Amino acid sequence: MRRAAVVVLALLLAGCTGDRPDPSPPPSPDLSSAPRAVAVNPGPFEAGPFSAPGEGAYVGAWIKPDELTHVGRIAAVGGLEESLGRRLDFINTYRRFDQMMGTASDKEFLADDANLMISWATGDNRSIVAGDHDKMIRKQARAIRRIKRPVMLRMRWEMDRPNLRATMWSGPDYIAAWKYVRNIFRQERADNVSWVWCPTAEGFVRGEAPDFYPGDDQVDWTCVDVYAGAQFQPIGKLMGPFLDWAAQRPKPIVIGEFGVAKVWGSQARASWLQDAERTFKANPQIKAVAYFESNPERNKPNQHFQLTGDGPAFKAFHTMVKDPYFNP
Repeated sequence: MRRAAVVVLALLLAGCTGDRPDPSPPPSPDLSSAPRAVAVNPGPFEAGPFSAPGEGAYVGAWIKPDELTHVGRIAAVGGLEESLGRRLDFINTYRRFDQMMGTASDKEFLADDANLMISWATGDNRSIVAGDHDKMIRKQARAIRRIKRPVMLRMRWEMDRPNLRATMWSGPDYIAAWKYVRNIFRQERADNVSWVWCPTAEGFVRGEAPDFYPGDDQVDWTCVDVYAGAQFQPIGKLMGPFLDWAAQRPKPIVIGEFGVAKVWGSQARASWLQDAERTFKANPQIKAVAYFESNPERNKPNQHFQLTGDGPAFKAFHTMVKDPYFNP
């Protein structure tokens, strides 16, 4: 089923190169000097059930399907893997608060020996702590337990975004909800979860993201989402404040989402990705990275990150993921 869907997607992708011409690209990131080596602790780490590699880093991705269906999800992942000539180490997938874990596509990925990072959009933190969602949270915990494989769980990723403040309320409210949900998972014996805390790079620039950190005893992996979208800067600069902070934590790091926008031009995107590869290697505490292979429909052009169809940019990414460092 999965391989048949791959063929369909490959045919579709073949005709998806008719984008408007790229604008004049900005100067490429400075590659004349080595990236900052900040998070240099190579481990080993206590990472929960989803263990970090001893050397190198896992590669994963979110790949937006043409249709959010079982067949669409399988085809999207299979198509990217076919183009890369390798399997992804893990697949990022998104769930609403009440959208059950362990979907048909989840099960097919798992049956094909894939690993999952589930990005779970939990709801209002104060209503969670008040017990308003206990029944549903327990149901989700049991669904994850039935997966019977280690899973990375990003509970309300990017919780520091200003547009989520109405449901996050504050750092202490988020922390209270995190501990409340994790306790329910413990009660339901969902012990195959590695808990991933994943704010935005911008939240660290503003200085707000650390206020949402539940604590070293609550988190298995630290994480950040980082994009060259509105700003075209090297990834090491964009996530520099996060790396400075994470280097002080005894945790492996996963780059939960990263991407470079199409508006910057093909050659500049390729240079940015080459710099990203060097930055990941210079910071061996980074044990996993996941590209955001998507052009969200309602997003601005500087939030379109898909690499497929952009020859130079895709080639740079392909070179990175074929490197032995990213095949631990």
